[in-house]
Amino acid sequence: METISSFLARDHDRLDDLFRSFQSAKATDLSRARHAFSAFKIGLQRHIVWEEDMLFSIFEERTGSVDAGPTAVMRLEHRRIKDLLEDIQDRLGRGEIDTKEQEAALLSVLGTHNAKEEGVLYPWFDRSLSEDLVRDLLRRMRDLPEDRFHRCCA
Repeated sequence: METISSFLARDHDRLDDLFRSFQSAKATDLSRARHAFSAFKIGLQRHIVWEEDMLFSIFEERTGSVDAGPTAVMRLEHRRIKDLLEDIQDRLGRGEIDTKEQEAALLSVLGTHNAKEEGVLYPWFDRSLSEDLVRDLLRRMRDLPEDRFHRCCA
């Protein structure tokens, strides 16, 4: 059976590949870079919606940890990630390719953020949720309508 950890870690890897594609295209093909960044941004927004709208409430309900727990920290980091995504997209929209500072900040936040998720939060779901609930969550994640995440971070 697929786990929450394997599903979301695989998505992290997919997003990492999209970001690397954006970075490699930036210097030679702005159109391709914009396309790769857009795919990355939309994918990351979907990932954030999965967590915030589907997973975090389960964790908070079952642990009683809301305002000062790990999901509160994750939400703060998501806001920082969203701001950086918008900044990079705005710069690319103006034809600017020098986004190294914003990229470094984004990668820094994502690096520690993903490590906490993959090391602590996702394994909690794997240990704590029934197989039926996991199957249902994964189905709902895969079936999430695009309008729920295309504008989540605007």
